[in-house]
Amino acid sequence: MKQIKNILQICILMLGLPACAQQVSLAGEWSFAIDRQDKGVKENWFKKPIKDDVIKLPGSMAENGKGDDVSLTTPWTGTIYDSSYFHFPRLAHYRKPGNIKIPFWLSPVKYYVGAAWYQRKITIPKEWTKKQLLLYLERCHIQSAVWIDDIALGEQNSLVAAHSYQLPAGLKAGEHILTIRIDNRIDNMNVGPDSHSVSDHTQGNWNGIIGQITLEAKPQAYLADVQVYPDVDNKKARVRIAIANTGKKQKGTLTFKVESFNTKTKHTLPQLTVDYKAAAADTTFIDTEIVLGNDMQLWDEFNPALYKLDVALTSGKTRDEKQVSFGMRQVKAEGRYITLNGNKVHLRGDLNNCEFPLTGYPPMDVDGWKRVYAIAKEHGLNHFRFHSWCPPEVAFTAADEVGFYLQPEGPTWPNHGTSLGDGKFIDKYLYEETARIMQAYANHPSFCLFASGNEPAGKNQASFLEKYNVYWKNKDNRHIYTGASVAMSWPLYPESDYMIKSGPRGLNWNTVQPETMSDYAEKTAAFSIPYITHEMGQWCVFPDFKEIKQYTGVMRAKNFELFEADLKAHGMLDQAEDFLKASGKLQAICYKQEIEKSLRTPNSAGFQLLGLQDFPGQGSAIIGVLNALWNEKGYISPAEWRKFCNSTVLLSRIPKFTYTNNEEFKANIEEYHFGAETLKNAKLNWVVKDAAGRVVAKGTLKTLELPKGAVTPAGEIAVALNSITKATQLNLEVTLDGTVITNDWNFWVYPQQLPDVKNNIYFTDVLDAKTEKVLQNGGTVFLNAAGKVVKGKEVVQYFTPVFWNTSWFKMKPPHTLGILADTASAAFNDFPTAYHSDLQWWEIVNKAQVMHLEDFPAGFKPLVQPIDTWFMNRKLALIMEAKVGKGKIIVCSADLFTDANNRVAARQLLYSLKKYMSSKEFNPKDTVDLAALKAIFTTPSKEVWDSFTKENPDELKPLPTKNQ
Repeated sequence: MKQIKNILQICILMLGLPACAQQVSLAGEWSFAIDRQDKGVKENWFKKPIKDDVIKLPGSMAENGKGDDVSLTTPWTGTIYDSSYFHFPRLAHYRKPGNIKIPFWLSPVKYYVGAAWYQRKITIPKEWTKKQLLLYLERCHIQSAVWIDDIALGEQNSLVAAHSYQLPAGLKAGEHILTIRIDNRIDNMNVGPDSHSVSDHTQGNWNGIIGQITLEAKPQAYLADVQVYPDVDNKKARVRIAIANTGKKQKGTLTFKVESFNTKTKHTLPQLTVDYKAAAADTTFIDTEIVLGNDMQLWDEFNPALYKLDVALTSGKTRDEKQVSFGMRQVKAEGRYITLNGNKVHLRGDLNNCEFPLTGYPPMDVDGWKRVYAIAKEHGLNHFRFHSWCPPEVAFTAADEVGFYLQPEGPTWPNHGTSLGDGKFIDKYLYEETARIMQAYANHPSFCLFASGNEPAGKNQASFLEKYNVYWKNKDNRHIYTGASVAMSWPLYPESDYMIKSGPRGLNWNTVQPETMSDYAEKTAAFSIPYITHEMGQWCVFPDFKEIKQYTGVMRAKNFELFEADLKAHGMLDQAEDFLKASGKLQAICYKQEIEKSLRTPNSAGFQLLGLQDFPGQGSAIIGVLNALWNEKGYISPAEWRKFCNSTVLLSRIPKFTYTNNEEFKANIEEYHFGAETLKNAKLNWVVKDAAGRVVAKGTLKTLELPKGAVTPAGEIAVALNSITKATQLNLEVTLDGTVITNDWNFWVYPQQLPDVKNNIYFTDVLDAKTEKVLQNGGTVFLNAAGKVVKGKEVVQYFTPVFWNTSWFKMKPPHTLGILADTASAAFNDFPTAYHSDLQWWEIVNKAQVMHLEDFPAGFKPLVQPIDTWFMNRKLALIMEAKVGKGKIIVCSADLFTDANNRVAARQLLYSLKKYMSSKEFNPKDTVDLAALKAIFTTPSKEVWDSFTKENPDELKPLPTKNQ
């Protein structure tokens, strides 16, 4: 046996194609040439050996180190929305050759857009000369053209499915030259330059072939396609066979073998044989039924039972076989809910935007996708939407096996650079690509939902997508359909089974204090079909510069390198990790509050985050609790995330989070349960503890039966707060007895009566001559700067952080990412706080002015420091202390005085600061010139943001200066 194996290996090495195989891989080394002038076709490069270079396939040019270095004139495939990078004098250093650091997206090590040629010798065995020879090219990017010797086989341009070519009949045995031209320009096939199928914002516009490259020998009549249509209600499946026959008419038998896998219980069906007749030189379709009966196993996220179908076509001595897998599942839109096998499903989803920076393209192996799904499931998710792209088959295979719901999309964002329904290229192409998606992937049970793409433009888009929906619903009922995934300003698309819109999302904390009483019911009430929230979240966090080292593949985080260098230039590089963690904690709070609000919403069909992971493009959207490589950032664990995002989540209805000790804390508890089974005898235990873990109160709610597919009220918790005598942070934790299911919420209690603080503090809201005199005489000053700030007035602060990023939206507010508090300072002895924003800070921070400390000493650190957008990295302050002259001062740009009876946290912070300033511990370490302090109230910032160009999207218009 070993000797035979060695002979086979030698056969493969010598001939390229083993005579005994019916399919061979063409992976390996290919001759290669870049066609920069696009002259290869005109000069007949396919007729001569290509000797310029070699490359390994499968792979991309970038992966093989082929292409050009990034420059200011790189012909990007992607819209630049903020061209200020090209004009800011402070960024001139990063525009110089050899030091190009662009902020828009990750930078490829090598980049090329255009035609490239791939060539190799193949050997056709004698046994194959009477067979049909099929060339299979999986994931070409984008357009392919193929020649065998000097015979053109045609051109294809699919972004979603393999390119397949039939070699000429009667090809002689022996050596031949196979030449492939790949062109990754979208000039003549504009799907939208920001579509994630092509854009540099995410995967990058690579050139190459990254999947299987095979040559297969088929009989004259062969199995061209096998489609399985489950009929769960009747416990059977319809199978449609496509027999491609290139010869004379023939007849024979089809044999079907079916058995289950990926399940503990084996289910094998009796073999089924049916006769067929295939028309000459045509494709014949054969339909048959497979009865699964009472032992039928259903597929879902909790029990991803699968079936393997082996089909054999036999005619005389010829035989062809094909194997597919499928799952018995039925997805429907019923009323306001999506159901799977009759059970309500709530989608806890994430957008996958093809962020795979190590390769620049999606995983082409099942394990690579299982890693991504495993991380998503660790975070309580059960669903992916593929934003304006369709993944390869291994993504569906992996999702089938782990139980994960997918929404692939047409490979288009027909908004930036094109439009839908206006007779452009994309109209016809979208139908063609959808057909290819359905043929290639529709057997996979994980493929549950479908949308045409993302946020289209076009005055006729609604009517176009109405017809599109009708066509595909009639064509393939294995999925449910929506016109497109859109935000609120887009029209509704008639004939959609479900809708994805952005209404039920966001936190209205810029006008309303945090609470958990509300939900998004008003946003969804007017609609009668399932409503999935579009692109929820988008809460920003400061960059993690430790991440830079993780980019070891085809991409480099030059954007992060630029942000890090700029932070260093502003004298705050030593605070980078603190900014990350503090902003990360606020980001996690926002995600928790928004997701819980979504889960509380009656009749919600689910949400799609954008995203659990960072989006590396569109100005660098650092919006994930995971980075773009799906690695954790360190400020929230999967277990902590699952408390508020899982198949079973304990929810609260709490009216506010700050109290005085003459009040009663109340919380109504609800249980979101979309698990596999109804929970019987569900008992909820609750406990309120202080920060030291001391129990303030505890109890048990009544035992309930919690039906699956519902949010069930579980009872009220009430705790008198009169035993709390000093400012205290408390935590309510609720746990489902006998399980790991738990959730918790912090709240704060302050004394209703605060004692007077004896002090020599001079309180003022102006830095006038009298204030200067107090400081010159060694006095203590509290300067209330609220509403008086000039230097920093342009920086808008909300309690919530930056949305998406300030570059993509041209510095749309807010501009900050939460606060960093110096908790080592005694200033907070009577104001319990972590080092980051938490809900008690809302009434202090939200819409408060910030001070821009651009004239302050380099090492100066405020007591409370707002974290600026990483595109500006300004040193900001909300509360700061300093020595000025012989005196000491605290300057606070947050209003701590107005409406003290209702703004109890602000009142408490003011009390804590007063006590601190009246104590011996008040001894600021930093000295600040009076002139620098005065400038905050008299002089605008020297460093301000400017878009320089006003177009939307911006045209690339670098100024003609030497700095360019």
